[in-house]
Amino acid sequence: MPTDTPKTVLIIDDDEKLVRMLTSYLADFGLKVAGAHSPSTGLRLLKQTNPDLIVLDVMLPEKNGLEVCKEIRSQSDTPILMLSARGEISDKVVGLELGADDYMAKPFEPRELVARIQSILKRVHRRGNTQNEKIEASDLLIDIDQRTVTRGDQDIAMSTAEFDVLRLLASNPKRVYTRDQIVAQVHGEDWVTSDRGPDIIISRIRDKLGDDPKQPRYIRTIRGVGYKFLSGK
Repeated sequence: MPTDTPKTVLIIDDDEKLVRMLTSYLADFGLKVAGAHSPSTGLRLLKQTNPDLIVLDVMLPEKNGLEVCKEIRSQSDTPILMLSARGEISDKVVGLELGADDYMAKPFEPRELVARIQSILKRVHRRGNTQNEKIEASDLLIDIDQRTVTRGDQDIAMSTAEFDVLRLLASNPKRVYTRDQIVAQVHGEDWVTSDRGPDIIISRIRDKLGDDPKQPRYIRTIRGVGYKFLSGK
């Protein structure tokens, strides 16, 4: 994915050999790498380099990657792709609950990692067909170009995956989307996550919007089918 201005990927992984290999490999695709072998170094580089995406290992010294993910999300909405040598479903679920955008199990093919990174970056920098496109629903304002969400006068921070799911539903109000359709529309048909992935993302969106699933203002669960967005003013 060569570009005039290389995108920066921050890799936080204590496997120094892997970081060196990925630094060289990702450069062939126009990606610049900032490598950190500990959480403390990674968090410092996050502020210094303002990366476009973070690749974060679960098994780290000092504190595990899930704790680091939570800390990053408290200060940044930079996309996070998590890695785990275990590849356990429980790690995937917790990672998504904490705001990770994607998840890969080790060992992995470097080309697949590049594909995942490119897919996330494409979604982050995608622009609407209409200049300054916005969606208004109830007290929500969703700015497609700026990728921001405002409720009343409050700015709502969203991860990449959260924003993309909300945008998809809000762009097609009252249409019911199945979980598989949400994954395919937002991530692509080859994107793999746990069966609970879409549910976890919807749950995070609801928490941030203060949306009660029992008396929803924005997103309604269609039991046994999926979700739809409520467009009432």
